[in-house]
Amino acid sequence: MATAPPPAPPPQSAAQAPPAPGPSAALLLVPLLAGCLVAVALGVYGGLHEPTRVGVLLAGFSSAPAAKAWTATGAIVFAGVQLLSALAIYGKLGTAPKWTGAVHRWSGRAAFLIAIPVAVHCLYALGFQSGDTRVLLHSLLGCLFFGVFTVKMLGLRIDRLPGWALPVLGGLAFTLLVGVWLLSSVWFFSTSGLTP
Repeated sequence: MATAPPPAPPPQSAAQAPPAPGPSAALLLVPLLAGCLVAVALGVYGGLHEPTRVGVLLAGFSSAPAAKAWTATGAIVFAGVQLLSALAIYGKLGTAPKWTGAVHRWSGRAAFLIAIPVAVHCLYALGFQSGDTRVLLHSLLGCLFFGVFTVKMLGLRIDRLPGWALPVLGGLAFTLLVGVWLLSSVWFFSTSGLTP
């Protein structure tokens, strides 16, 4: 005797659908690995590359170190704008105007684009150095900055990151950039003056 197949389950309504997965810090694993690879690759390249001692000289500057110090200072100014706009976006400075997001994105792009020639100068002309504590810290923080920046940029494309992830990564990138700037540009200005 044949038995009838069991009845099909009723279709689920939106109210019965399983909840969407919540935020997960595990989603940062791939960006973290990529950031570590970037930081290590920059350090290894800087350590293995024979420094050329030929710097990038921009028109209007008296020397390559002066160009690097002033250019890095420009990157810090844009990074400061990005920090303030991030604080506004997260409601820490009151209600943010609609254009705050655009200012945040464009100031970040400008800071990064200005930092690139400085990093190229450091890696190509000087390499990863450890001659004294200041220079070693500068080299380490520079590599770490680009690693953290990589993690943050990759993290921006992940929908379910915990709410703390991007502010922490952005704050860490800003802190590292300020550390690099203090150990290079501010040091240069304190030893050579505000020479353009």
